[in-house]
Amino acid sequence: AGFIKSPLSQKRLTQDSVELYCEAIGNPIPEIQWWFEGNDPNETYAQLWDGARQDRVKINATYNLHSTSTISIANLTSDDSGMYECRASNDPDRNHLSKSPKVKWIRSQANVFVIERPEIATQVSESSGKLTLSCNVSAPHITITGHKWVHREKVLEQDESSSAFTSYTINGKREEHSGVYECVYEANPQIRGQVNISVPPQVVAYKKSEHGNEGDTGVLTCKNPSFPAVTTWSWYKSGHGLLENASGRYIIKSSGNKTELRILKLDIEQDTGDYSCNGTNSYGTGDATVNLRVRSRLAALWPFLGIVAEVLVLVTIIFIYEKRRKPDEVPDDDDGGSAPLKSNATNHKDKNVRQRNAN
Repeated sequence: AGFIKSPLSQKRLTQDSVELYCEAIGNPIPEIQWWFEGNDPNETYAQLWDGARQDRVKINATYNLHSTSTISIANLTSDDSGMYECRASNDPDRNHLSKSPKVKWIRSQANVFVIERPEIATQVSESSGKLTLSCNVSAPHITITGHKWVHREKVLEQDESSSAFTSYTINGKREEHSGVYECVYEANPQIRGQVNISVPPQVVAYKKSEHGNEGDTGVLTCKNPSFPAVTTWSWYKSGHGLLENASGRYIIKSSGNKTELRILKLDIEQDTGDYSCNGTNSYGTGDATVNLRVRSRLAALWPFLGIVAEVLVLVTIIFIYEKRRKPDEVPDDDDGGSAPLKSNATNHKDKNVRQRNAN
């Protein structure tokens, strides 16, 4: 067996997590084990298993064309500092209790240093339409090389200052910029502080007006884009009061910052009106109103019937117009009426004959 990737030594803060990776090849495919030796001089190596240290240790291994193994440790404490060893062997007797393996386990080591997390004092102040977020590290144990301010994984601002104090200014009201902001100290390891801009729920309706057909299911939706999330949602109908799932016709589904009200078998008389969604968190409440209009099932036929009526009116008008503009036919005179007029050629011929006779 031989290593093609070995674990790397790392520095971490308490409460952070760490991940070590190991990869080995051989024929047959070698087995990989993880062992640990603490910083106590009297402590010896002990094998680590998946679920060790109160289930903070997770080990994932795959054995396909070669062996790969990853060990991750969550919520680090100072006791997790020490030497971590990746061992690999493909000897058939490698795990035999009485026989020593023909080929010893090959080993690759990495040190994990867990440093006590420094305290970060955070503050949010508001003045003259501006919000100022600040972080201050008390008694930093590591060298700071810069700062970053991050919101929703987007870097807002950064510098290369070595100061323990850093701040970020936002133009606008608190309600417009609520959320979780992070002040990041560039160091080894990296230090992160969290600054929260918290407000009561800024509830908005997905649509201020909804339409539904009689007998169908109506769906009304509200959401809260602000921080922190809503802990309790409720729905009210104007003139009716609180709506509950137990009523049978109302189904309310809420999760975090979104709530949905479904009304079964819509009724024109009973369900038309204004509905209010109300959200509550630890900072207060907020609500929004949705107007629901219920239409008759025959409402969809009115446009079609209107078109048909227009076509019938147009056809009738065209028919009457054509009937009136058709000329009357000239009747034939079969009973001795006046004779038809002679042509001009015949009249000229008779005139010429009379002139010759006169001569």
